[in-house]
Amino acid sequence: VHRLIETYKYKFILTGSSARSLRKKGVNLLAGRALTFHMHPLTARELGSDFHIEKVFHTGTLPAVFSEQDPLFYLRSYVQTYLREEVLQEGLTRNLAAFMRFLEVASFSQGQQLNTTEIAREVAIHRKVVESYFDILEDLLLAIRLPVFTKRATRKLVAHKKFYFFDVGVFRTLRPKGPLDTPEEIDGAAIETLFFQEMRAINDYLQLGYEFYYWKTTTGLEVDFVLYGPRGLLAFELKRSRSLTPKHLKALTEFGKEYPEAKLFILYGGNQRMYFDRIQAIPLHEFFSNFSDL
Repeated sequence: VHRLIETYKYKFILTGSSARSLRKKGVNLLAGRALTFHMHPLTARELGSDFHIEKVFHTGTLPAVFSEQDPLFYLRSYVQTYLREEVLQEGLTRNLAAFMRFLEVASFSQGQQLNTTEIAREVAIHRKVVESYFDILEDLLLAIRLPVFTKRATRKLVAHKKFYFFDVGVFRTLRPKGPLDTPEEIDGAAIETLFFQEMRAINDYLQLGYEFYYWKTTTGLEVDFVLYGPRGLLAFELKRSRSLTPKHLKALTEFGKEYPEAKLFILYGGNQRMYFDRIQAIPLHEFFSNFSDL
């Protein structure tokens, strides 16, 4: 937006409608003449030389993160102020304390299958209330529930959706960090979040038409992301490790047997692009800076 204003002198008119109101009512406005656009956190392409994977991996890519002197303080304020005010303004819940506690507990489900019964037990509220809270997060465009890819499935698959907050910086801010939390546990969910928010933005801005899924069998084989659309079928596995072992490739290999037409990718923390039969291994920094196989 800044570039459009500075370079092309575009002018924008912004209204005060909440994200939830737009999501609920926008589809009924100016029928036949309205176009719907989604604005995402900044992408690697938009940031250009300001994109440093280790930085955005921790602070996310909300625009203010790159202008504020203290990005972490801004993120804490965003979580405490914006979310609280939005929820209060919309009258979405009478128990704000329970909702804020729910946000913290939900952060432990980042990149995981949702278990609303377990979350309800942790927050000490009814399961139906927890389900309504997840609906609120999606209505506020703050979270996404990712379904299982079941098209033409021959294996028995899990049924529950996975959950992601929309920005890795927001996720890390909400996620408590204690002495029992390992960096690998949080980092794994963080790198998936960064990938997911980047791909959602690219998909919308370039109008690629992909739908997003994940794939997981009841025996535990899991592919982090599956993209399905008019351009084909893509499967992605993400690893922070600098080297790869056959164990890292197993789920993608099995997915490839199930779907021979799929393109298979594993993104990892190393520096060298490699090929394992049908699987392309791409360094994470290379993917974010220059990836065109979509």
